[in-house]
Amino acid sequence: MEQGKEDLKPLSVAYIADMTYKYHAGHYYSRFLRELRDNRLIAGVKCPKCGKVYVPPRIVCRDCFVRMEEFVPVSQEGTLLAFTVTNFHYIDTTTGEPKKIPFTTAFIKLDGADSNIVHRLDETDEKKIKAGMRLRAVFSNNRTGDYFHDIDHFSIVKDM
Repeated sequence: MEQGKEDLKPLSVAYIADMTYKYHAGHYYSRFLRELRDNRLIAGVKCPKCGKVYVPPRIVCRDCFVRMEEFVPVSQEGTLLAFTVTNFHYIDTTTGEPKKIPFTTAFIKLDGADSNIVHRLDETDEKKIKAGMRLRAVFSNNRTGDYFHDIDHFSIVKDM
């Protein structure tokens, strides 16, 4: 069988998988989610050897490779490390629905944490956003144990 140029092009098949999926969060992340839901508290886990605090919590310190068991609260405020404003249509992977555009995704280092988190920022004007800005978590009134729902978004702290 002789192959022509057309035969060598990869095929693409588009489909939407419609299925129910249940995710098990595990002990550490479940505790993190319960603190958000029940207490509006952002919790990390502290390394007993180097003292670094990880948010979200993880079982083993990335530097010391020791088990961490001490959960500690961190601030609801932090510093914007990096951001991107999305201006094109995008499907939300958690709901399958198109996201409202534009939207801003932010990398945030919370005070008291040595790692960063990713979340939404409520500002979409790139001229008003810059790395180093102070941000504050805004919690949903109806929290359900879902990270991107219980913390609705982060806002720029205006009272600096």
